[in-house]
Amino acid sequence: MRRREEVPNGDVLNPDEERDPKFVSALARGLEVLRAYRRGDATLGNLELAERTGLPKPTISRLTYTLSKLGYLDYEPLSGKYRLGTPVLALGYTCLAGMGVRQVARPFMQELADYSTLQVALGGRDRMSIVYLESCRGDAPVILALDVGSHIKLSTSAMGRAYIAALGETERAALFERLEEHEGERWPRVREGLLQAIEDYRTKGYCTSIGSWKAEVNAVGVPLVPRDGGPVVAFNLGGQAFLVDPVRLEQDFAPRLVEMVRRIDAALYNV
Repeated sequence: MRRREEVPNGDVLNPDEERDPKFVSALARGLEVLRAYRRGDATLGNLELAERTGLPKPTISRLTYTLSKLGYLDYEPLSGKYRLGTPVLALGYTCLAGMGVRQVARPFMQELADYSTLQVALGGRDRMSIVYLESCRGDAPVILALDVGSHIKLSTSAMGRAYIAALGETERAALFERLEEHEGERWPRVREGLLQAIEDYRTKGYCTSIGSWKAEVNAVGVPLVPRDGGPVVAFNLGGQAFLVDPVRLEQDFAPRLVEMVRRIDAALYNV
């Protein structure tokens, strides 16, 4: 089995879950195969899938055969590899279409993107990552190459920090345990940044990432906690560091992002 920090999206099957009598391990492993595909992957072979998932190659062969029979993978005879099938795309779009926050948020996001000339995005947690659910761009000369479906780091990005800051103490403590295992020797420094982000959210209403996720990227993040008990999501605004001065980020863009999220929350619940 590959080390946890090497697995795509930062996680592996939980042994405790696999021991749960209600847990269907075969289904979980099949989903792991689908999750192994990353943005930009056209096709993957059984060996590559085995390396990415940590599952034995004979198991992968049975899973890819089954998934191809169901249409979730398409087999290419010439290359001997598989590409994701149309049903996977249909599931993704069905999921996105069911998120009312995207439709409500988009005009507010585009308004702020136009003002800042930068990128404004909405994301939700995917294991140890944040996945982009919506993205609006301004007309800055250089825009981050991130779009719907892109993954960024949960623990060091502004969006990820905002998500974590909005969690309840019990849920956050459980996530910290998983992050500590995932981050390994990086954890003390990562934890320090998260604790500062939690304090910033408490006192300022937003979190920042000044070169923490990537040295050349500065961003601010604000969470949205659904009133109906749904999962926390988060918004960010950011861009290349040479375009995003940290002072203006906090004095101008951060308050506007906080206000944007407040307006989205009000629009969602008609208040």
